[in-house]
Order: sequence, then structure tokens, then C-alpha cells
Amino acid sequence: MKNDIHPDNYRMVVFKDMSNDYAFITRSTAETTETIEWEDGNEYPVVKLEISHKSHPFYTGKLQLIDTAGRIDKFNSRYKSFKKK
Repeated sequence: MKNDIHPDNYRMVVFKDMSNDYAFITRSTAETTETIEWEDGNEYPVVKLEISHKSHPFYTGKLQLIDTAGRIDKFNSRYKSFKKK
């Protein structure tokens, strides 16, 4: 194997689904400035996700409307002048 091709910041990171507060820990190089205290009492970097396998309709079998960024309101305010007469 070649030397010095792997990233230096490969560490344990918590990924948290913000739509349902599901979190899991795995090794990653994802950059983040936030941290969270995990179940084992240690503090780990956290990456916030909008969707994961616990909230995605393909895996859950249920269709859920998650409007975390106010996308529907943004769309309506942007195109409200184009209403039919």
C-alpha cells in the first residue's frame, strides 16, 4: 500500500437525524465544529443530517413531509405574484 494517502482526521463521529432525533456513531472524516456527549459519556464531533434511514420513505415505507428549511413557504412567497386570475 502507498504511504500517506489516507486522511489524518479519521475518527469517531456522531451523525444525528434532526427530523426524529435518531443518532448513530461511526468512523468518518466529515468536518464539523460541533460536539455532542454520547451514551458512553465521551464527547464526539456531531454531523447534523436532514434525513437518514430512520426517516427516509424508502426505508420506512411511509411518506413523511418534512419541511425543515421552510421550503414550501419560500416557494409560496416567491411565486405568489403568479396566481391565476
